[in-house]
Amino acid sequence: MADLSRDLIDGLPNIAGAEPEIERAIAESQDTPAFRTESPIDLAGLQAGFAQALHMHQPLVPAVDRSDLRHAPLISNLQWMMEHQDIGDNHNAPVFRWCYKRMGEFIPQLADEGHEPRIMLDYSGTLLFGLRDMGADDVLEALKTITSDPRYRRHVEWLGGAWGHPVAPSTPVQDFALHVRAWQHYFASLFGLDALKRVRGFSPAEMALPNHPDVAYEFVRTLKEHGYQWVLVQEHSVEEPETGNHPSRPHVPHRLVCTNSRGEQAVITAVIKTQGSDTKLVAQGQPYYEAKSVGPADLAGRTVPPLVTQIADGENGGVMMNEFPEKYFEVMREASHSATPPMNVSEYLEHLFAAGVREADLPALQPVMQKRIWDRLEPGAGPDALKEVIDTLQREDDRFHMEGGSWTNDLSWVRGYGDMLSAMDRASSAFHERVTRQGMPTDETRYRNALFHLMTAETSCYRYWGQDRWADYGKEICRRVEAILEHDY
Repeated sequence: MADLSRDLIDGLPNIAGAEPEIERAIAESQDTPAFRTESPIDLAGLQAGFAQALHMHQPLVPAVDRSDLRHAPLISNLQWMMEHQDIGDNHNAPVFRWCYKRMGEFIPQLADEGHEPRIMLDYSGTLLFGLRDMGADDVLEALKTITSDPRYRRHVEWLGGAWGHPVAPSTPVQDFALHVRAWQHYFASLFGLDALKRVRGFSPAEMALPNHPDVAYEFVRTLKEHGYQWVLVQEHSVEEPETGNHPSRPHVPHRLVCTNSRGEQAVITAVIKTQGSDTKLVAQGQPYYEAKSVGPADLAGRTVPPLVTQIADGENGGVMMNEFPEKYFEVMREASHSATPPMNVSEYLEHLFAAGVREADLPALQPVMQKRIWDRLEPGAGPDALKEVIDTLQREDDRFHMEGGSWTNDLSWVRGYGDMLSAMDRASSAFHERVTRQGMPTDETRYRNALFHLMTAETSCYRYWGQDRWADYGKEICRRVEAILEHDY
């Protein structure tokens, strides 16, 4: 079994081998509040609350200036930027590095002033490993303080993710589950099992929610099997089952109900992130000001304060890099102890459910475009019937698709990336043929090495940028997966 006290094993991130220990710790914490017992907030009398999350990610890339692409070591893209600040926008690298650390400075300062700051943090596994690999231990220590110190931990909620930052709609479902567990492994190895027990919500990479019924069902089932209690969704990636419209009440929690072609259902609480991808929303305090403009809502016959929820990249763009700190301090000082206070989502949900609201009371949602399927297909008809309906709908309307929904709705994560997806599929197939089906122990170095390269290759960056060196990087890392499994890399 892997030793969770070490975040590196044989030079690789600690991403596998301690599955029973991880599962046991999460199971033991399921019925225990993570935040409510330490929260001074009382929902009664509040007008509304607001929650905001910072999404942080850097991929791993071959250090191509050190040797040829085939043999270049994998390093953090942040490290590459730091070493090449004369290229493009790489001069921002030192600021990016500070962005990954600065909440570890802001939270203690505000808390020590007597305020009640809140923030949710969403860091990819490749970023966390890259920070450790490049020696940014001060960044991780600052994060550890606000994660584990009893004086500050109630102010910060970590959101779980998929280790390599893959987009769920076009990542093989069995691989996505490996990413989810690997993130839990690595987070626990950095911050401890007690910190992992407090991770209750999940943030999908690129806010990409599968909308193919069978893939969406597996997505939610994976989250539930790994102990997650709620998921963050973008308002344009979901619809109301009865109307097919986007949510009419985006500031109250919902149930995300995913039905597959065999009639099975997977359900998880969903919290809606409104609007598109714009770092200005968080950097300029939009969630707080919107919360001040809404009033209490009716939910299952109870009057409750709604929660305005927003997420943005925590380092990209001049507004986030430069304007966010001053605005964050201003908003947290003004909103603390007010009728529209900052709250993290799990804190809010724990108070809500303690007040008598049940998950079954929450309005239902389903992934976008599914109403058109269920209008023609009886749940339980099976995969072949589902495929026939999807094919028919696509012939009738070229805007209909099963590529998922995200905050980049102008970008397909499938079309135009055939070469990269083919390479990913080959690497995935080789992994499961030679590792999963052969029952290779997950605490073996060869397993961890192959998994590390597979998950690195499936990062969204190799599709988002999709051309030139990024496509070459992705295909090279896929090649390494197959080579590792053949013993010759």
